[in-house]
Amino acid sequence: MLAAWPAIRCLTVTANSRTASTRSTVCGRSSRVPGWCLLRSMPGCPSVAAVGRGARSVIQGMFATGGGNDDHLLMRRATGQLCENRSRVTGEVTSWGARFRYEGRRRYLTLEAESREEAVREMALLMFRVRRGIWEPPRKHRRHASGPRPPKLADFAEDWLAGEKVQGGRRGTGLAPASYASLQWRLGHLLRFFASARLDEITVMDVDRYRQTKLGEGTLSADSINKTLLTLGAIFELAIEYGLVAQNPTHGRRRRLPVSKPRRAWLDRADHIVALLDAAGELDRGAQPRCGHRRVLIATLVFAGLRINEALALRWGEINLARGTLRTDQAKTDAGVRTINLLPVLRDEFREHKGRGEHTANQLVFATSTGRAVTATNVRKRILQPAIARANETLARQDEAPLPDGITPHALRRTFASLLFAIGESPPYVINQLGHATPALTLEIYARQMNQRDGEPARLQDLVEGRLQPGVRQTRMFQ
Repeated sequence: MLAAWPAIRCLTVTANSRTASTRSTVCGRSSRVPGWCLLRSMPGCPSVAAVGRGARSVIQGMFATGGGNDDHLLMRRATGQLCENRSRVTGEVTSWGARFRYEGRRRYLTLEAESREEAVREMALLMFRVRRGIWEPPRKHRRHASGPRPPKLADFAEDWLAGEKVQGGRRGTGLAPASYASLQWRLGHLLRFFASARLDEITVMDVDRYRQTKLGEGTLSADSINKTLLTLGAIFELAIEYGLVAQNPTHGRRRRLPVSKPRRAWLDRADHIVALLDAAGELDRGAQPRCGHRRVLIATLVFAGLRINEALALRWGEINLARGTLRTDQAKTDAGVRTINLLPVLRDEFREHKGRGEHTANQLVFATSTGRAVTATNVRKRILQPAIARANETLARQDEAPLPDGITPHALRRTFASLLFAIGESPPYVINQLGHATPALTLEIYARQMNQRDGEPARLQDLVEGRLQPGVRQTRMFQ
């Protein structure tokens, strides 16, 4: 039998994760040929020593004396390869898989691993089971007919934004210009990062990478980053409803950044409210006749609690001085459409402002010299900020504490809510006057504690009743 092998000194079969091969030394030269081919062509081989990484143990007595059935050697030995699946967006490894041969066919299996080390162990265990013949292929699930691939995020987001512009918003009647601009700004940050990625290519790891990148840039606050993620989540929710993707990668508490509660300012004493109104009145005396609405505008924000957009859209036909009511129709929610009972001090302010000229029912209460609407930016920069600076100068001369930092038009709305609670109004009444749908927002954010020392509640009551004279420093009542 050995005479048939005159030129072979050593026969070794080596199997690793990529190939099974045989190294033979023939006539003093070393050559490498597929091991199964060599074994198939040499039926009289007495033994095969398998060595190397992942090799089989030594096989003794492979063939019976006088030949034997060697059909089982026709099939290629199971080999495997570890694959890394990377994101097209960030290039990071997202998962690992095993590509191997089983029963003469190429197969691929996703490995349940979170690191390369785990993937290597899973791969070794898989190949062990395959080579021992104890591995069973996973059951095939019945698949529906595959449709076209999901669109790119940029294309789908454009369609989503167009739909929101027409039927978005809380009422489903479309977005306001400011809301539409805010969504455009958020999408700008998202699309610059995800570029041309398709919806099904964006994973949870990609979302976390986006959050970390934006946080590292330092240009956006944690709250702004969370708002962009909220927009991305809304886009994926629509994609899930359309059957384009199976899950929303923005879900999970870890996707959001922790945000500290902002410090909310308000005016907590009558002296500060009077100082701000007097300062606005001084600025009115130096302005054009048709632009002298600084004092009455600030009084409307303080004593009616209107949102800035509601106040700037107010028309004379919506104010009934005889009944002492004010109706708002330009609200962002259904609860915002409400009738506000005018406090006596605000009714006097409206009566004085209306008496300066002729006004029609459809005319804006707060308008420019050309009759156009005043913008919110102008209110903040040209009305409120100069009035605050003038009021602080007056308070400094009187040796009084300055106005708190962070006074905005919305801070004056919080002042109105706190003022109503301070004079004894019930929570349901305050909620109705503010136009809130639930009491939680009113009690948690808008209801602030007013100053209760030195007879302050009595001065606040005198202020809303119009008995507190402006421009005169009030004598404190010590109890």
